[in-house]
Amino acid sequence: MPSASLTNHDLFILEKIKDPESGPSAPVLIDSSIPRDPHIIDDAVYQKVTRLERAIISSMQDVELQIANLKPVVSDPLAQYLLSVERLGELVEEYPDYASARNNRAQALRRVYGDRILVKGNSENLKDEATPLDSEASDEDLKAASYTILDDLSGAISLLTPATPFMAISSQAAKTLSQAYTQRGAIYHLTAKHLSKQDTGLRIDPRRTETNWSVVDFEENASRDFMMGGRYGNEIAKALAVSANPTAKLCGEMVREAMRKEYASGGVS
Repeated sequence: MPSASLTNHDLFILEKIKDPESGPSAPVLIDSSIPRDPHIIDDAVYQKVTRLERAIISSMQDVELQIANLKPVVSDPLAQYLLSVERLGELVEEYPDYASARNNRAQALRRVYGDRILVKGNSENLKDEATPLDSEASDEDLKAASYTILDDLSGAISLLTPATPFMAISSQAAKTLSQAYTQRGAIYHLTAKHLSKQDTGLRIDPRRTETNWSVVDFEENASRDFMMGGRYGNEIAKALAVSANPTAKLCGEMVREAMRKEYASGGVS
């Protein structure tokens, strides 16, 4: 009887089945000589915009230090975060094609309202899930914020994604793409986990396509976003891509088991 062990070729095929990142894909081309943002090519303007953005980000980091009791509390953390969201909104309004500001506004809104923002019903936090700064927000406020978050992340991705896989981008653009994909993947992933509980439902603006998604849709899109986040440089997102995709995992497990049985029986039908 032939050995029940799988050949290297078999294992290679199985890894391709279960790993959503194993498909053919050109590597990301980074070019330090091109503008850091494809939509702000004037270096003086870029420096001005990033200086404003850094000041806002610094204020949010300061709030986190206050929350962690590492600095004296100046004022209500929620009020300070909402002011940062407002300032990022002004930056987006003035420079609508600056993707980084959209990505950071989405992150600030996630901190304010939490990653359960798309789900209504069961309010129990998942393990290691951050507690939102505003736990008393109305459904309308949550729906409006979730629309802005998803629109900002989709917009940032659209603004920076190269027209072809062979077009070079800057390291700054790659970093923002990685963050935007990973953020959206995290929201989709946690939404799927919360939706799998009893007495839950979606709370999404009807203009968004996610309104009609099932738990599996959220899981699969989370996996794709984590895959892209990994492709643009986030190693944690790359690792999450497979674990977030139950279809890929199940497929790999089923095929691996089928091949084990076939080899164990000598491969005779």
